[in-house]
Amino acid sequence: MTVHDEVTPYDATHAEGLGDWRYLLGELVARFDIGSPAEGAALAVAITAAGDRMHHHPEVDLRPDHIVVRTRTEAVDGLTQQDLDLARAVSAVADDAGTAARPGRLATLEIGIDTVDAAAIRPFWTAVLGYEADGRGDLRDLAGHLPDLWFQDMDPPRTDRNRIHFDLTLPHDVAEQRVAAALAAGGRLVSDGRAPAFWVLADADGNEVCLCTWQARSTSGEPASH
Repeated sequence: MTVHDEVTPYDATHAEGLGDWRYLLGELVARFDIGSPAEGAALAVAITAAGDRMHHHPEVDLRPDHIVVRTRTEAVDGLTQQDLDLARAVSAVADDAGTAARPGRLATLEIGIDTVDAAAIRPFWTAVLGYEADGRGDLRDLAGHLPDLWFQDMDPPRTDRNRIHFDLTLPHDVAEQRVAAALAAGGRLVSDGRAPAFWVLADADGNEVCLCTWQARSTSGEPASH
């Protein structure tokens, strides 16, 4: 396999040496604890240097007590062998620095809007959020700080449920625990018909959230649909 060959979510999840990482929405993501911002800055520099050596650069998000690293290949809108190799290199750098990985604390949030005419409302949401549309018509914050927004066809129109919901993509090995915790906290299971791709939950007022994983999806980038 060459560095440019695409990698499936399954293969990325089960590849050797990637225990620190989880597949979330077309990316490999890892989180490492740090003792101080200065320690994190040094780790970020070392990770960047690893990316320079491999000619493949990860996204590094430095916070006061942790650092989050993401890697994907834009050319394939997903993962390649190069991402797996980079992830292993980053883990080696983090291990040398003595940092602990926290894959169970990873998540990616999206917002979904149910609509009968996405083209009619997309300009409003693009303008009000300052986002840009990708090739699928989903809206993205180019700075990468805010959740993506996507539009779900609603046919036929429904009035018995809300039209805006959250999609929270979790590591596949923590999703069921999160579902159980949400139900124990007063939530309601709306549907588990597509689990483990996603569970639809609601609060006492009927506001909905999909807890999603990469598993049991027809395409790696497929959003939840309910």
